[in-house]
Amino acid sequence: MATTLVGTEYTIYRSDGGVVSTTKAKIPALRPTDVLIRVTHSGVCHTDSVFCGLKSAAALGHEGVGIVEEIGSAVKHLKVGDRAGGGFHRGACGDCKYCLSGRDIWCRDRIIFGESDFENGTFSEYFIAQEGYVHKIPDAMSSVDAAPLQCAGATVYAALKETVSLGQRVGILGIGGLGHLAIQYASKMGAATVVYSTTADKEAEARFWGASEFYLVNEMFDKQQEPVDVLIIAGTKYPDWDKALNDQFLARDGVIVPLSAPVNGPLSFSAYPMLFYGYHVHHTLVASRNTHRQMLDFSARHGIKPLTQVFKHSGLATVEEIFEKLEANQVRYRAVMEY
Repeated sequence: MATTLVGTEYTIYRSDGGVVSTTKAKIPALRPTDVLIRVTHSGVCHTDSVFCGLKSAAALGHEGVGIVEEIGSAVKHLKVGDRAGGGFHRGACGDCKYCLSGRDIWCRDRIIFGESDFENGTFSEYFIAQEGYVHKIPDAMSSVDAAPLQCAGATVYAALKETVSLGQRVGILGIGGLGHLAIQYASKMGAATVVYSTTADKEAEARFWGASEFYLVNEMFDKQQEPVDVLIIAGTKYPDWDKALNDQFLARDGVIVPLSAPVNGPLSFSAYPMLFYGYHVHHTLVASRNTHRQMLDFSARHGIKPLTQVFKHSGLATVEEIFEKLEANQVRYRAVMEY
């Protein structure tokens, strides 16, 4: 189906020598399974800033929500006028062992932000997606709230879904962009949610979101009375592993989930507790398609929302301002650009 917007010019935001720059693009003719989304809201993830600093060629933005403007001739499940979101996971082969087992995020032919599809980002006015890799937004969820869930929410939900059983104790280190969502998801999944933070004044927030216990990081190894079964690393630093890998703190057969920084560099553990206490390390890169849709439904049903700071998208200056605030740790907890 030809689109009336073919050839329409719009702005792409990308890295130019480590700083944000703009270039122009034109909307292409849609392929049969393509969906054209007019972006109304985009989360600004720290990953965008990281890729910019790495001088990546990727068009920035991977937490987009907007209105379906045009659809390809073979699109079945989205229609013009629907609200839809996505932006990180953009495609997979559909026929490999990962795709056939519902783990398409690990497909060797996947299309994800930062690896390919370098002309397409959600900081722009338009985003072109394959049907199946963008998801209808529940009516009960605002677009502001939905935007950060397309990456942060999907990442955290997938990690917890894959590691947590009803009634377990889940430790969450760090109350930030990922951690504040992890608290909500873990508690709504029926876990006793134990939170560790460097900041005492975040305790009220943590308990509001569902934390059953709260400890300052410099006291957590001494004051925690019962070990956790799963330890989610959602902050900017790793814990003292010599103290964390102790069966009085992390239960035997426990799972370590390193969701956050530092992602560049070693992740080193002493062999003895890993072998003799049976610890496991688990990682999730965003979510496969089915899990992403489950996350949206679960979030809407349980009223799970990110804490957001909304910025009116007025162009390059807005992106630069948000990146500066991210690097200065001045965003609490997810930045969203509104078009």
